[in-house]
Amino acid sequence: MSGSSIRRNALRHPVLLCAAVMALSLPQATFAAERGKPGEARRTERAAFTAAESAAARPDGLPATVRIAGDDAPAFRALVEGASAAAQPWLVLSGGGENGAFAAGLLNGWSEAGNRPEFGIVTGVSTGAMIAPFAFIGAPGDAALRQNYTEISAADVFEFGGTNEALTDTWPLKRRIERAVTPDLLRAVAAEHAKGRRLLVATTAVDGERPVLWDMGAIAQAGGPKALALFRSVILASSAVPGVFPPVMIDTVADAKHFQEMHDDGGTTAPYYLAPESVLQARDPAPLPTRQVYLVVNNSLTPEFQMATRTTLSVLGRSMSAAIKAQTRAALALSRSFAQRTGLDLEVAQIDDRFGKTSAAPFDQGYMKALYAHGVALGRDGTAFQGSDTRPDDVATGSVSRHTLREVPAAPETLARPEVRSVAGR
Repeated sequence: MSGSSIRRNALRHPVLLCAAVMALSLPQATFAAERGKPGEARRTERAAFTAAESAAARPDGLPATVRIAGDDAPAFRALVEGASAAAQPWLVLSGGGENGAFAAGLLNGWSEAGNRPEFGIVTGVSTGAMIAPFAFIGAPGDAALRQNYTEISAADVFEFGGTNEALTDTWPLKRRIERAVTPDLLRAVAAEHAKGRRLLVATTAVDGERPVLWDMGAIAQAGGPKALALFRSVILASSAVPGVFPPVMIDTVADAKHFQEMHDDGGTTAPYYLAPESVLQARDPAPLPTRQVYLVVNNSLTPEFQMATRTTLSVLGRSMSAAIKAQTRAALALSRSFAQRTGLDLEVAQIDDRFGKTSAAPFDQGYMKALYAHGVALGRDGTAFQGSDTRPDDVATGSVSRHTLREVPAAPETLARPEVRSVAGR
């Protein structure tokens, strides 16, 4: 879960992330795992494979069609144009760590308003990947989203203790995903997939330095233990902030050769997934099957003044905050340009200065509850989204979506709880 509201924890840019890993490990002679049990290094060795084998690989026990390269424009076109419901509105969910409480609240409020669309395509990256399956199944997933983003703390996501792969261990998050992503959830996703809708989650293939787009409905439709395990692994991988959270190993096979691919945060290659970059940048772009896209940016994009201390974490954190915001503003500018050239109605919701609270620590429950309530109010009142005619320079200067600075009312304490469990479920 990347893009934390705690700017000192916003470690996503690849170059600065490497610097952070090295700086944070300087006081230690070795990583914790390397000081640990004998044989640890042997367990982390990988079978060698080539770029050609990687290109031909499929997930073990599932067909190759459950995923495409996220930067493959023809494959993307075939995937979305083969979905009979792709003409319906799309929902695009960005990364943002605990700021995913914004999207969780917005979707709940939108359901309360009674006019939330049935999205033909739902895409998720990082924290958006954790939201996406519950958003995809509609109102039955609302209570799970509320619980996921209002009842957890940092201890429910990770624990400190570096390994040779990352600075933390995300076993608590992995366990919660296992409790949330049940056979019942997969059956619900598969049923919606059969209607021609598509649930897509992006990860980054570390070995190939490319985005991978997973057709989660196709995985769910395949059924069985391997499909369930892969569904869970993809969600965990999409949220694996490189170097901070450990990557996820996915069993694959190519021409009877078995090996493991390494996947991490989908936000490494883009803050959200609308379409391949080449599609968005095309001189004369072909339009998407839909005419309307709702994009939820689980982050604030405007500069914030905060004095940095002369420490590694403070300097890196402030620098990374600026990098993440710049990356997302650039992606928004590209998306808006594409929308204007193709007649796409791009509606954008983001955390603007109608929300003024700050977080004192990662996954601060009080902060997440307040942000969730803010999202609920905007979703219920219909004031969350702004159209694609907003100027890109307005995003950069922080003048988007600022109709009022009032505090939003708190969300109702009780909401109907569906049968689907949440990531935070105990």
